[in-house]
Amino acid sequence: MVVVNRVAEFVDDHIVAQVLRKSHQKEAQRDVVAPRATPPLRARGADRKFFALQARRLRQPPDAARQVGFRRTAAGAPALIEPLFVRATDPITSIYGAFGRFTVENGLTLPDIDRIMMTGVGSSYMSAPIYSLDCRTVPEFSGVGLGGLYLSGLSEAIIVSMGTGTALVHAKRRKDGGTDIDYLGGTGVGGGTLLGLTKKMLGVDTVAHIEQLCEDGDLSKVDLTIKDISRNDQFPGVNYNLTAANFGKLSDLADSSDIALGIANMVAETIAMMAIFAARGHGVRDIVLTGNLTTIRPIRRVFEGLRDTFNVNFLIPPNAQFGTVIGAALYDW
Repeated sequence: MVVVNRVAEFVDDHIVAQVLRKSHQKEAQRDVVAPRATPPLRARGADRKFFALQARRLRQPPDAARQVGFRRTAAGAPALIEPLFVRATDPITSIYGAFGRFTVENGLTLPDIDRIMMTGVGSSYMSAPIYSLDCRTVPEFSGVGLGGLYLSGLSEAIIVSMGTGTALVHAKRRKDGGTDIDYLGGTGVGGGTLLGLTKKMLGVDTVAHIEQLCEDGDLSKVDLTIKDISRNDQFPGVNYNLTAANFGKLSDLADSSDIALGIANMVAETIAMMAIFAARGHGVRDIVLTGNLTTIRPIRRVFEGLRDTFNVNFLIPPNAQFGTVIGAALYDW
């Protein structure tokens, strides 16, 4: 295992297993030789741990896996263990890599783990249980809905999962404690669009570089707004700064920063308007945003700007990028 900037890249599955076995052997030896000052994590009963893995198929390479753990407290409530994100060269390696790194970093051994919940399209590549543990597959849209409600603390909302593409669900808690989750559809516009267009148009394909470019961008050199094409009194009550056409006023003077911001704005506005229409159709104002796009500053600013205009409540809760895998962990709670 090679760790670079806290991102684990695993060369092969058998190496992952070997590292994990050695770690578990050392853990067991320490328990025998020197008792610990604090109780070991292999507690039984109420303190058992279980995990959720979300495996993604991304651009080739890499693949990625998100992982979270929950500890069942004495009162039976779920207590979240720090989430983890791992990239690797294929989905199997990313799954085992995330599992191995998570257990090692949190001082866990296999007997600590009650079960593993898996979701995401990459989980279909798992043909056998991980280290013979109890592994269960969770429908991804169920994870989206459950995770969004858990992170936001809401009882009903539109949950938007912004990954490579975008999916929307309506989630509502019932009086009997269950949750109704309806998949509403989605769009191919998402993180893949952002990275693909910036790579083709600007030669840039890292989030950090995109964010840096966007900071100096000027949308007036890229997008056509309502005020560009109409009088201020023509549409009473309309925000005339709203976009009429993305890239509809692309200037010869537009530089890389302007174009990067235009791409980010187009992606975010497309997702935002779909979410707003979904919320209106279900009579709710709360829209919970999850997925990796929630971490990108120019994307977040678009949602903040549209909140008041359309009288909706866009929420980006802590750990929003782990929303789906958190929901998967809670699926059989």
